[in-house]
Amino acid sequence: MAFVDIGFGNLISSTRLVCVAGSESAPIRRLVQDARDRGALVDCSSGKKSKAVLVTDSGHIVLSAMTPEEIEAVLAEGEANG
Repeated sequence: MAFVDIGFGNLISSTRLVCVAGSESAPIRRLVQDARDRGALVDCSSGKKSKAVLVTDSGHIVLSAMTPEEIEAVLAEGEANG
């Protein structure tokens, strides 16, 4: 099982990720609010502005202060290293 660093020492399983999206669009904001209401939101931004929203296969939503591009680079690096 490979883990991806999503900032501030927080890790997430890359095999459980379904989507990495920016946090600025209205549909993503609604997705985050719905997850907050049902208790499925995990905020890993350490008080910083959330720039990326990660959706897992379990329906949990994870907030990260890293940009989606930075997370993409970390994912690509992990795949290249095997």
